[in-house]
Amino acid sequence: MADANPLWGAPRIHGELLKLGIELSERTVSGLLHRHRPKPPSQTWRTFIKNHMPEMAAVDFLVVPTIRFRMLFVLIVLSHARRQVVHFNVTAHPTSQWTAQQIVEAFPWDSSPRYLLRDRDGIYGEWFQRRVQSMGIEEVLTAYRGPWQNAYIDRLNGSIRRVCTDHIVVFGERRLRSILRGYFEYYHEDRTHLGLEKETPIGRPISNRGSPSTNLAELPRAGGLHHRYSWGEAA
Repeated sequence: MADANPLWGAPRIHGELLKLGIELSERTVSGLLHRHRPKPPSQTWRTFIKNHMPEMAAVDFLVVPTIRFRMLFVLIVLSHARRQVVHFNVTAHPTSQWTAQQIVEAFPWDSSPRYLLRDRDGIYGEWFQRRVQSMGIEEVLTAYRGPWQNAYIDRLNGSIRRVCTDHIVVFGERRLRSILRGYFEYYHEDRTHLGLEKETPIGRPISNRGSPSTNLAELPRAGGLHHRYSWGEAA
């Protein structure tokens, strides 16, 4: 009961036990909670994220080195509702003004989320904060050195490194934008997600075989790094 209801204290649990016909003192319940109740640091935070997922987005930077060891910064804006990358851009010299402009481009008109989840990087300076506030967005800051609190976009950044940028040679900003554009098309249209019950962010129809003689086609995606499989389609 305590594990399933981490916000309940001893009085609340004791009252529930009484309604079940279990007679014991509140002091006993309190003692059992003190000794055995797990206290994961992420429980309350995870509950908040889950409850506000449809109205929350996250933002973070990904650093990609070029062939000449120049660092390029990729800003990614992720909508939690369907794990969609609503916007990304690349720059070698990120500033608070540039970052603020990306948020404007990510959420035009009245499409702004209620919450924007981010870390405490100094790039999100006063200019950025004023712009976000003017859009009616409430910033939610993660704890210092707490990437697990921004888990969805942190996991996405890790996937981009492992299955995309670590396997290519980047020459400059234009090339990296092209590569990421292709990868995000694959990510949205073809790649199934465990968190979406093996569905893609924008939805992918089931390919029916039709007849036993229909061949399975292998369709290259993201420059051949990945593939989509479908019945009866030419590559």
